[in-house]
Amino acid sequence: MDISRSVDPITTKTFPIMDISHSHSNNPCSSFMVYFFLLLFHLLLLASSCSGNGNVSDKCIETERKALVYFKEGLIDPLGRLSSWVGLDCCRWQGVECNNRTAHVTELDLHSYSLSGEIPSHLGNLSALEFLDLTMNRGLHAKSLLWLSSLYSLEYLNLGWVNLVDVGGHWLKAVNMLPSLSSLYLYDCRLTSLDLTLPSVNFTSLEVLNLFGNSIKSPLPHWFSNLTNLEVLNLATNIRFGGTIPGWLGNLCKLRVLSLNSNHFHGGIVEFLDRLSACHKNSLEYLDLGGNDLEGILPASLGALKNLQELDLNTNFFWGSIPASIGNLSSLSLLELSHNHLNGTIPERFGQLTELSIVDLQSNQMEGVLTEAHLANLTKLDSFRLTTYPNKSLIFNVKHDWVPPFRLRTLTLINCLVGPSFPVWLQVQSNLSYVIISNAGISDTVEEEWFARLFSKCWYVDLSNNNIKAKLPRQIYSEWLDIIDLSRNSFEGQIPLWLTNARQLYLQRNSFSGSIPQNIGELMPGLQTFFLSRNQISGSLPSSLCKMKGLKFLSAGHNRFSGELPNCWNELPSLKVLDISNNSLSGKIPSSLSSLCALVLLILNNNNLRGNIPCPLHLCRNVPRLYILQLRSNLLEGNIPEQLFRLSHIHDLDLSDNNFNGSIPKCFHNFTSLKYGNTSLDYEELFDLQDSTINEQTLLVGTKGRELEYSRTLLQVKNIDLSKNDLTGEMPDGIFRLAFLDTLNLSRNHLNGSIPNNIGDLRLLESLDLSQNNLSGTIPPSLASLSLLAHLNLSYNNLSGRIPTGNQLQTLNDSSNYEGNPLLCGVPLQTRCAGDNSPSTPSSHGADGSKDKLWLYLSIATGFAVGFWSVCGTLVLKESWRHAYFRYVDNLKEKMLLWISLKEARLRRKFGKGNN
Repeated sequence: MDISRSVDPITTKTFPIMDISHSHSNNPCSSFMVYFFLLLFHLLLLASSCSGNGNVSDKCIETERKALVYFKEGLIDPLGRLSSWVGLDCCRWQGVECNNRTAHVTELDLHSYSLSGEIPSHLGNLSALEFLDLTMNRGLHAKSLLWLSSLYSLEYLNLGWVNLVDVGGHWLKAVNMLPSLSSLYLYDCRLTSLDLTLPSVNFTSLEVLNLFGNSIKSPLPHWFSNLTNLEVLNLATNIRFGGTIPGWLGNLCKLRVLSLNSNHFHGGIVEFLDRLSACHKNSLEYLDLGGNDLEGILPASLGALKNLQELDLNTNFFWGSIPASIGNLSSLSLLELSHNHLNGTIPERFGQLTELSIVDLQSNQMEGVLTEAHLANLTKLDSFRLTTYPNKSLIFNVKHDWVPPFRLRTLTLINCLVGPSFPVWLQVQSNLSYVIISNAGISDTVEEEWFARLFSKCWYVDLSNNNIKAKLPRQIYSEWLDIIDLSRNSFEGQIPLWLTNARQLYLQRNSFSGSIPQNIGELMPGLQTFFLSRNQISGSLPSSLCKMKGLKFLSAGHNRFSGELPNCWNELPSLKVLDISNNSLSGKIPSSLSSLCALVLLILNNNNLRGNIPCPLHLCRNVPRLYILQLRSNLLEGNIPEQLFRLSHIHDLDLSDNNFNGSIPKCFHNFTSLKYGNTSLDYEELFDLQDSTINEQTLLVGTKGRELEYSRTLLQVKNIDLSKNDLTGEMPDGIFRLAFLDTLNLSRNHLNGSIPNNIGDLRLLESLDLSQNNLSGTIPPSLASLSLLAHLNLSYNNLSGRIPTGNQLQTLNDSSNYEGNPLLCGVPLQTRCAGDNSPSTPSSHGADGSKDKLWLYLSIATGFAVGFWSVCGTLVLKESWRHAYFRYVDNLKEKMLLWISLKEARLRRKFGKGNN
């Protein structure tokens, strides 16, 4: 019996096989049994051989299994994603892949497992690892990445969202030990530094480098130039990357994707693009340099990037024209040049970009003419945005009946001349979901059917600042509509029944009439912003407004509303702006206004509201952040409640032109915003408020002798106006401690007392009106220190003495500012003060006036002579009298000046005001 050898194809070990070709050839059964036992023996040997070999097994390497177990023990796994990590065979665990031949762990993919905990250095024991992905686990963190240097075979590393803030700049040294690495993703890892001193890089095989969303403060390191195999470089949204974009970056000819968005790169891009376009075969498909401080012109070499599909240069400082060479980019589908300083015309070759889908040229200074040649070939155009400055001229010069080849979903045209007619190319856009056609010069009548189609599909509609004449459909239903702005047009008829979940509705400055639907709260329960001011809407304000639980801004001023205000405001806890001014509302201020804890602007001016400001109106306690309270020109009466003066963040308090009486409360020191300039609103709230009121909300402020309308500077007003009431008593001293006040009007009351000496502390005051009161005493000299004062009125009081001079008062030389104060003297009045060098103007009242003046001066001279000689001899003889004399002279001098002023004042009253 021969014995030959069989080779196992898996282990390459040989096993003996007996030659039985001649044994028991005459017994078939025995032959079968022999073959059966031989086969069984062979299988047993094979199984024994496999189980005894440490390199080939159904189980993973023990050291690697322990490394994974140790990793698991340090993690929090709330979803139980690692529940399969039990037993000895780690190659069968979820997220783990092994080499079929060597049993080494080659892949660990745990992305999006919602894990948290620290990554241990034991992962360095997975020496054969080629693929490691731990991304999208917000709770993971690492204190060191030095264990990476043991993973020599690693080709793919993704630690996106892993917190590496404790790693510092050492991560790069570890990565530099990975010569096989081709893809590195460390986005949003809180990295802050990048080693600029690295002498050389070993990971030159790198094809993808993604450091998006960190806080790395660094210029581009020069060793980037050694990454000649790099295809994707994403450094976007680091904010702190800076410096210039070096020309050598253009030598990376294999780049397909370059994103440096949202950093602080500055300078031009001409050299970089010139080098990149000079590559024998440049591969760039995606270029994003938006959100930086780049400047200069767009070079013609841009047109040499033949493979470019997306170009994003938004929010920089590029100027000049779009180069005509852009027409060479036949693959371009996205062109994003918004928020730059581009000017000049759009080249006609723009029309050759047949693959264009998205075009954004917003917020530039483009001018010139757009013709059909610019648009006729753009068959794939889906989104088109073009805005320019109001003073620029960009004209759409296409035939009225031209029908374009595209059907847009997004259209923005602001400050572009599209009208005066409503062109067909706009009318046929039946797929719009977002449309802004604002200040486009359209002055035409538009059919109701077009609006019905528009509102049925759109979620954003803005047709503001035109002169569109139309009646809207009586009922509008849409489940998509979110924002509607039809303001500043000529829409007429009644307000439609809006059956929609829209959040913002702007109808102001039109010719809508009729009344607000009584059930508007049920029709639009999700409304947050409702502007309908400056129309011709009448009737009462429906109480169903209070069913808009999220309502933040309600502006209904300058209409014809009548009746009483509903008393349900406590149901609107989010309301920030309430303006119902300039209507014919009557009744009392409802007590439910006291529940508006988020209120910032309350404007009820120019109505017929009556009664007291109710004590339940806890504006001080529940509305500490109220900025503007205007109740002017109503029929309110009674004392001004002290509670109002607890509004620590008030900027504008206007109670003028009412019937308030009593004294002014003294607690102005509680107005801390006007005292120290602080605010209770954070930046986001201020932006939200200004953004929501900038198109409509205006204030009438009595300042500089007239009513001024504020809109864009709404939140900069710092005003106190208590004029045109029946207030008595003295002016509170605390009001003159409000250092940030710019307008103060207490005129047309019955205030008495003097002007406090600390009026000069109002260093930012621009307008001061204290006229038509009963104020007395002298004008404080500190008034002259108000360097910003542009309007002053102290007329018709009982002020006396010399008018201060100097500084800003020299420019306020209108005598009407001081008239009606007979005891005042000095410039700019004609009345001279005693001791002035220039003589008084002769009286025009003849001999009687001359005789009285002559008697005045003779009396003064005689009195002086008698007094002088009666004591002169004694003074010569007695020293103590001499000292007393000089004190007496000083006192006498003051009394004489006062006596002269009074005497002259009597003469002026006798012979006519303003004459000497």
